[in-house]
Amino acid sequence: MSETYRRTAESAWRWVLGQVAHDDGTVSIPASPGVELEAEYGDGMRSGIGGLALALAEVRATRRWSARERELAAAITEQVGAGIATATDYSFFNGLVSTIGTLTALGEPAPQAAVARMLALVTPDGWPQTFTEAPRFLDNARVHDVVLGTAGILLGAVWARRHGAAADELAEVAAAVLLAEREQLPTGLNWRMVPSRFSGVDRQMPNFSHGLSGVATALAVAGAEFGRPEWVAAAHDGARHLVTLADLAGGGFRAPLRIPRLEDDYEEHSYGWCHGPAGTSLLWRALEYAGVSEVDGMTTVELHRRCMHTIRTCGLPDRVRPGFWDNDGRCCGTAGVGSVLLDAGVDEDFVRHLADVLVERAVPDGDGVCWRFVEHREEDPLLPPGVGWMQGAAGIAAFLFQASRGGASVPRMDNWWVVDQR
Repeated sequence: MSETYRRTAESAWRWVLGQVAHDDGTVSIPASPGVELEAEYGDGMRSGIGGLALALAEVRATRRWSARERELAAAITEQVGAGIATATDYSFFNGLVSTIGTLTALGEPAPQAAVARMLALVTPDGWPQTFTEAPRFLDNARVHDVVLGTAGILLGAVWARRHGAAADELAEVAAAVLLAEREQLPTGLNWRMVPSRFSGVDRQMPNFSHGLSGVATALAVAGAEFGRPEWVAAAHDGARHLVTLADLAGGGFRAPLRIPRLEDDYEEHSYGWCHGPAGTSLLWRALEYAGVSEVDGMTTVELHRRCMHTIRTCGLPDRVRPGFWDNDGRCCGTAGVGSVLLDAGVDEDFVRHLADVLVERAVPDGDGVCWRFVEHREEDPLLPPGVGWMQGAAGIAAFLFQASRGGASVPRMDNWWVVDQR
């Protein structure tokens, strides 16, 4: 089946390359064909050209780049590097941390200028954000999760150091902010996406992207990388609290999507990279990497295995009911789950099943293929095909390239400690 995965991946990547535009010295992709991507996301890894750099890394691990791909890589390198001096977004997927991930994916050293820019813009209690607005958040709210906030900056500092940049000071500052914002509870430590002092809403998302799991992961790998056992200890205490939030029934592990649950949350639990056990499994491997083998009477190996068990038995990738599994992308869909499993080197039969389903769901379009996700609450539930990394064909193609290689993984900022332990 590896050849089938490779053919579908090449077809999807060909479709993505067909969406790339070179205008007035800039390179860009749309959100979907005919739908312009918002300018602030254009260079980012989530939906913009930075995500194409991650896909190019998967292509390079599979075969040599073509002349067209080499030209694209050069254009992305120049454009993303040129934006560092004026950047004000720090985030993992769209800001200065994204810049570090993008350039290193293309074989460049980590940009010292991005590290310096983040240090120049930090305030005594962290990095300002522009998306937090009243009435949900107070002015000048601070954000501490992986995707948008301080934990992502800490992961970026680790990755920058591993790729040649001097990032010790950036890591120290980011970790100090996180430790200052910890909530001490009888069950351990907790972190929220936005601290309670900045928010009038008592709500949290404890999984990888926006909450406790991601913050603890960043502290664990940073503590190991920079030789700071107190950061690892804090990560361990965060993991202790996370276990108390999770449903452990049937040998599984799943923490709620949101606490407390919203009335319009159609599912209490999610299962993907963003809000489910696929992403949260990264924490247990991060603790293992940092030398932590046990959390409240369970080994980290067992906790990781529990996440894998839940993924296998929850029903995905079938669309069991409206809203359950309507996404094939990396963020909260099939490709993201499959990539996590491949990185961990587990459940090969299930990975093949996920890849087979993606091949079946591929939609022919011109001389390539794409995927269309479903939003069951819309009058027309079939969404237009996405182009980028987290919610589009570039990210799905990357997973299928990886599957065609038998699972050999390309290290990234969000998986390297798992890949290193295979």
